Amino acid sequence: MRTKNIILTIIGLISLLLGVVGIVVPLLPTTPFLLLSAVCFLNGSPKLHFWLVNHKYLGRQIAAYQTHRAISKKTRAAALTLLWGTILFSVIFIIQIAWIKILLLIIALSVSIYLLRLKTLSEDNS
Repeated sequence: MRTKNIILTIIGLISLLLGVVGIVVPLLPTTPFLLLSAVCFLNGSPKLHFWLVNHKYLGRQIAAYQTHRAISKKTRAAALTLLWGTILFSVIFIIQIAWIKILLLIIALSVSIYLLRLKTLSEDNS
């Protein structure tokens, strides 16, 4: 295995771990880490990429995104709800520094625009 493949596989595994932890830790995002894992595995370990996109719980959304650049309505709604819920909670109750509050709101707005611009996955492709 080449050094590049080893590094990509390690990054993919760390990202996968963070993504799985993000399922239960509210402020840790799941989807970006899983997508990063998929990209790293695609270029570093085809076996792990195949395993991930065919995983019973994690694979369907990743495969749909990679194939169609689309997400389901349910996924979009859940992502936007969790995104804004955690960002607004942080801005209102946790973060005290104004510029960080503004930065978080800009990030949330940017991610929202991205999610809203993605195609909606049809029932046939889900």
